Amino acid sequence: MFESLFYVVPAVMLAGFASAAFLLVRRARRISRTWAHGLTAQARCLRMFTTTSGGGGDTSVHTTVHHVYEFTTREGRTVRFEEEDGPATVLEGDVVTVRYLPELPQRATARPPARAGLFAGTGAGLVFLGVAGAFCVAFMVAAHTMFSESGGMIP
Repeated sequence: MFESLFYVVPAVMLAGFASAAFLLVRRARRISRTWAHGLTAQARCLRMFTTTSGGGGDTSVHTTVHHVYEFTTREGRTVRFEEEDGPATVLEGDVVTVRYLPELPQRATARPPARAGLFAGTGAGLVFLGVAGAFCVAFMVAAHTMFSESGGMIP
């Protein structure tokens, strides 16, 4: 029974890594499609704020800049959306160009097209998830070998 934890925990972690990889690729494809085929509109920055994570003691603090934008689609619909990691130079009241897909205007982006950066960031994330997944598989193989050689008992 205890030995099953050596398989179940890494398997659950593998499922989480696979899910994260799927979401990472889906996000990159959506942003790339928005840059390539999206419509443009002028949006006003309604609010800018920051959030922090981590911190305290020996851990580093990460600050994320958030912007809330509002724009009007070509059909006349007013859309408001929030975007993380935008430039700190965009302040409340500034007007920026946003790109949006007509079927998903709430998923608009104010980030200027940067395909190389998107590709590099997505690739780095996938490499990290792949290495973590490979570690889980290697751990399960090592656990299986250990239990097989010891007759199913923990040595």
